[in-house]
Amino acid sequence: MADLRPAARLPLLVLGMLSLVGGVLAGLARLDWTMPPVATGAAGWHGALMISAFLGTVISLERAVALGRGWAYLAPAAAGIGGVALLAGAPLLLTQLLAIAAAATLVAASAQVLRRLVAPFTVILAIGALCWLIGNLAWLGGGALAAAIPWWLAFLVLTIAGERLELTRFLPTPARAQRLFFAIVGAILAGATTCFWYLDAGLGLFAGGLLALAAWLLRYDLARRNARQQGLTRFIALCLLSGYAWLVLAGLLGISGAFLPGHPWRDAALHAVGLGFVFSMIFGHAPIIFPAVMRVKIPYHPVFYLPLLVLHVSLALRVFGGLSGEFALRSEGGLINAIALLLFIATLLTSVLRGRRDATPVQAHGHAPP
Repeated sequence: MADLRPAARLPLLVLGMLSLVGGVLAGLARLDWTMPPVATGAAGWHGALMISAFLGTVISLERAVALGRGWAYLAPAAAGIGGVALLAGAPLLLTQLLAIAAAATLVAASAQVLRRLVAPFTVILAIGALCWLIGNLAWLGGGALAAAIPWWLAFLVLTIAGERLELTRFLPTPARAQRLFFAIVGAILAGATTCFWYLDAGLGLFAGGLLALAAWLLRYDLARRNARQQGLTRFIALCLLSGYAWLVLAGLLGISGAFLPGHPWRDAALHAVGLGFVFSMIFGHAPIIFPAVMRVKIPYHPVFYLPLLVLHVSLALRVFGGLSGEFALRSEGGLINAIALLLFIATLLTSVLRGRRDATPVQAHGHAPP
């Protein structure tokens, strides 16, 4: 199967965005904000919508574009349709099976990449895809999200770490650092596996792995150098470094038991990873990845810092509310989290329109590339 044209990829991205909107509204319903019935009904599946449906769609879409094989787009299609089905009130089994099919396709795509190139970062990306599959199988087997969440978080964290590991090739990174990296990944996987039998111990080991990974990234990632640059390079670096700081906090909270179901700090720990770490990465990489996927220009502008700042301030408010037991602060922080994501999308769309406007005079004079 041939690769899809950018226009044919748009419906897949729309499916992912529907899961994002539904997931955000479901999260707000969990925080006692009045939401439409479709969001209230999906409040219990907020994590599934945000991680498996939205992020699963976006990550597998990016990977399908990189692979350039039509069959790989079955992964984002299945993940996106699964999210819409969940919002529509379809049988849960349908969403679970679609999520498993999406993850299995991503694993197959990752195996295809490994056939082309066996390198540390391609191995980590393949392991991350496998974590998504294991998490979806755990969700199917247990019906609840508790067993799936460590694997889903491992999917996100290892996918990001694998992509950052690729860039360390441009730094004089000592060999022992790479060995340490794989040891940390092993600890994360061991922790997630242990959760099947000993939840407390498994989540503690998992959190320790997250903390160690954050320390590794802060020490060896290219972002430390790039933070001294200008423009988009500096913006991406600051997104990354701030995300690593949130991952440190998540690891510290997790070691204190905050990942355990029912723990009063659980919301703070999960969103330090899911919002603070993951969405900082998304904010930073979107100006590069989105043009590669959709073939549009996203010119950099300093206004990119606005949604990033709102995200961090609102998340700090939410985390403080969670740690102090002030539900009202946690709820207000969650609402402003949603506003930060809306600002981010609006900023990207505005930049796309600016890029098309700036390109129009060039095209009019016949100097645009074919």
